[in-house]
Amino acid sequence: MYTAPTLDFFGQLNLGVALPALAVMFGSMIVLLMGLFVPRERRHSVPIAALSLISAGFIMTLFTFNPPDAEAFGGMYRGDAFANMLNLIVLATAFLAILGSTDYLRMTQINHPEYYTLLLLSTSGAMIMAGANDLLLIFIALELLSIPLYVLAAFRTTDGTPTDEVSSKSQESGIKYFILGAFSSAFFVYGAALVYGATGTTNLNAVAEAVQGLAAAGDFGTAGTLLLLGAALILVGLGFKVAAVPFHMWTPDVYEGSPTPVTAFMSVAAKAGGFASLLRIVAVGLAALAVRPEEAAAWQPAFQLVAILTLVLGNVVALAQNNLKRMLAYSSIAHAGYILMAVAAVGSAPLVEGIGDSAAQSILIYLAAYMFTNLGAFAVVSAVEREDGSGVMLDDLNGLFNTRPWLAVAMAIFMLSLTGIPLTAGFIGKYLVINAAVQAGLIALAVVGVLTSVVSAFYYMRVIVNMFLRSEAEGVALPVVGQPLLVAVYASMAGTLVLGILPTLLTGLVNLVQLV
Repeated sequence: MYTAPTLDFFGQLNLGVALPALAVMFGSMIVLLMGLFVPRERRHSVPIAALSLISAGFIMTLFTFNPPDAEAFGGMYRGDAFANMLNLIVLATAFLAILGSTDYLRMTQINHPEYYTLLLLSTSGAMIMAGANDLLLIFIALELLSIPLYVLAAFRTTDGTPTDEVSSKSQESGIKYFILGAFSSAFFVYGAALVYGATGTTNLNAVAEAVQGLAAAGDFGTAGTLLLLGAALILVGLGFKVAAVPFHMWTPDVYEGSPTPVTAFMSVAAKAGGFASLLRIVAVGLAALAVRPEEAAAWQPAFQLVAILTLVLGNVVALAQNNLKRMLAYSSIAHAGYILMAVAAVGSAPLVEGIGDSAAQSILIYLAAYMFTNLGAFAVVSAVEREDGSGVMLDDLNGLFNTRPWLAVAMAIFMLSLTGIPLTAGFIGKYLVINAAVQAGLIALAVVGVLTSVVSAFYYMRVIVNMFLRSEAEGVALPVVGQPLLVAVYASMAGTLVLGILPTLLTGLVNLVQLV
């Protein structure tokens, strides 16, 4: 008698491992329904619901922080300490971004509840990217992260007329982001197809086994060439998301045209998701991809070159910017270069024991520091921005210390942290990624990182000089700053200082990270 085979379907899915990301994803549908059925006069409950969902996801992540070899979706997702640490960073990013959004949306008359649904969906995409252990799942999560961001970038349509400069800039940035994002996704898919063609699998652990087989046989051959081409195309696809040179062209225009809270969220969440997947691909799947045994990974020189170009262009072009959002855009490009230093260091894994885990830990701390610092800086920009989109030029900060002293102090701390001054979170992050490059033997790359950090001091210090040493313009009234936005500013300032003074509060969690 024939007996149908049984499949422990739900057991293989193991949904509890990915529960925080799934909770945020499906919770976004609740927020969407609230926007449809909650009366307009009670729409303030929508961001509260979004904040509650993010808080629930944060608590879930803490309770499942370091499960032993936990996998979900048949091995496509890993709920390890690396993924959970990234989840905490992305959730904190979304929480602060929502706090910084409520007053802005009300001021610019775009207070639509679907904004929070899109932000939550993008958050869940970044969270899934953090744990994705399969090229197919990485692609799906990449699109889940990106598509809501395309819409959010074009979200500001103040009065719907084509002559409205602010709304047309926002729509232009959304279209530009969408078109270039589609190209980058195509590059990623083509790269994943080449990796599959060379190895017969898209699972990163299985890819690693295939690469190790090639290395043991000492035969680089056609499969090795396909893997190198695949790695290059994957770098192009994810390089767009993290704003690495030469895939950065969209960044200044999109950052300037998008609503400021969206720019703040985008600058951190997209980087966190992109670097999480990029690091997992090179550290887990392609670390042993070398032309000859006992050599650094064959892709390492390309990553070094991209990191150097990103560091130099981002910091040098930022010197010429007078628009705060464009300056922070080029600053964001430069910071992608610092993180790429640690990614390039992973290529020395065959030569330096433990460098993969060390680089991953340094990237996590850098992203945490960058989250507090960059979100705080954009929150201050949002606090001085006016309804018509003006107020975001460097000169608009003149004399801010005389009118809003605590905002000026907070902005000064954020600028010092972005520079990498000791006792700020930025110093800890930069020290660790440069140290990872040195441990990997990438001395020239580390020197470029130090020198470009010195260059960055000039444009960051200009902001401080304008706020503290110049007189404010007469007859220009600053907008009223709401309580949620102030909470976002002060929370970011506290995080920047606490992480800089007591980094051990975070390193205890990060030291649990083992990618390989």
